[in-house]
Amino acid sequence: MSQQEKEVVKGVVEWRINVVDDHDNYSSSSLLLLPSMVVACVWGAMVGFSMKVCKFVKKAWKMGLDDPRKFIHGLKVGVALSAVSLFYYMKPLYNGVGGNSMWAVMTVVVVFEHTAGATICKVINRICGTSLAGFLAIGVHWLASRAGEQWGPLIAGVSLFLLASAATFSRFIPIIKARFDYGCMVFILTFCLVSVSGYRVDKLMDLAQQRVSTVIIGTCLCIIVNMTVCPIWAGQELHLLVTNNLDKLANSLQGSVDQYFNNNQQEGVSDEDCRKKLIGYKCVLSSKATEETMANLARWEPAHGRFNFRHPWKQYVKIGASMRTYASCLDALIACINSHDQASDLIKKKLSSISVKLGSKSADVIREVTTTMRNMRKSSKVDMLVIEMNNAAQELRDLLNNSHSNNLLVIPQKPPTTEDDHQEVGPVVESNNMMMIPVMEIIQVVTVASLLIETVSRVEDIVKTVDELSRLAKFKEPKCVKAKQPSNNIIVDNKIYPTQQQNHHDDHHQEAAIDDNDNNNNNNKTLQMV
Repeated sequence: MSQQEKEVVKGVVEWRINVVDDHDNYSSSSLLLLPSMVVACVWGAMVGFSMKVCKFVKKAWKMGLDDPRKFIHGLKVGVALSAVSLFYYMKPLYNGVGGNSMWAVMTVVVVFEHTAGATICKVINRICGTSLAGFLAIGVHWLASRAGEQWGPLIAGVSLFLLASAATFSRFIPIIKARFDYGCMVFILTFCLVSVSGYRVDKLMDLAQQRVSTVIIGTCLCIIVNMTVCPIWAGQELHLLVTNNLDKLANSLQGSVDQYFNNNQQEGVSDEDCRKKLIGYKCVLSSKATEETMANLARWEPAHGRFNFRHPWKQYVKIGASMRTYASCLDALIACINSHDQASDLIKKKLSSISVKLGSKSADVIREVTTTMRNMRKSSKVDMLVIEMNNAAQELRDLLNNSHSNNLLVIPQKPPTTEDDHQEVGPVVESNNMMMIPVMEIIQVVTVASLLIETVSRVEDIVKTVDELSRLAKFKEPKCVKAKQPSNNIIVDNKIYPTQQQNHHDDHHQEAAIDDNDNNNNNNKTLQMV
């Protein structure tokens, strides 16, 4: 082997030795770093989990601060469960209700709801369903026991099939689903438990009695706690929801019209608050299910606050329906305002004053109706505001109908300086130094104006439904300024006060008596002359 080949082999061997040494050093260093890497990963996971927990706690705390009643509801559920669990912990109470005392705890868990109406609805459904199912199960058991061992199981099985099928089918009926859906489910559960277990239990009457008693204990405790400790009424929640939605409709209408025609913004109001006001009407479009649910629950509640037992809660659903028709029209209006093809400021200016006036008058009508509902007092100004709104709508309608005579489609012609300037104006009709605006350039603003006119009829529907509510709920009469009763039978506001009517009636009799006396005197004088 030559010297050169020996040097090459020696170099290769040295390289392999170096590579093996480096690999061994890397492996040993990796083994040393592995525990620290595992600790770092575990620590990072713990820190990330802790940050998520802190973020969740902050959101929950903020939600509780925004609505403290949610905290109170949690405390009420804890109090009710602690109280009902005493029937299981204390031996005297446990001996009184037997081993079925756990059903009282389960009743509190499934019955206790956020609002008083929902709790009362579930309580009545549970009591009625449990009692009815218990009585029927006892009757079927008595009949099956009299039929003998051969026909008894058949009677029990057929009755279970028929009643369970009928109760399940009844849950699809709308009126039963809205009010008694939970009761039907409890009926099926109780009937199955009592009838099936009663076939092997000798003392079926005791089982049914303990089952009903534990349910009554749990439901009564739920009603007492829910209605005495900071109660939340579904009717009041529905009333606030409808009035707040009316305010949102008024703000969205007036804000969108002002922003489109005037391009102004209130001072001191942030862009985020302005945007929330403009899109507030969208809450109305998605509130149908909530309103119907609250109206159904409010019917179960007793009289509370300003609401009587027979308060017309169904009328709130009609008001919500009229509000949604208005909100759909408002949605089309705002969609047209935000379209890409914008009209020129010159064309907007010709319709701005009357359009802003109509938007303001419509918003004033809605706000006055909101005040009527919030105070539960009839308004003496709503009729005048509706008249002013209709007058403004008629002015805008006349302006659109007489667009040529009002120079809506005509603007002064500006002499083009160049050929390009003349082409920017578009195809126009020139006459007597005037030019006609193309229809495509005014179609947006005319659509906005026509939709604004359409909202007037929707506002009138809201006014009618609220007026019907004020009649059914017997709102208080509007406050009127007490004026001094005028003398000499002067009529104020085309009305005569009761005392004035009496004075007017007495004066009429006095005048009639004077005329009779004069006639009698004249007759006596005539007789004397004769």
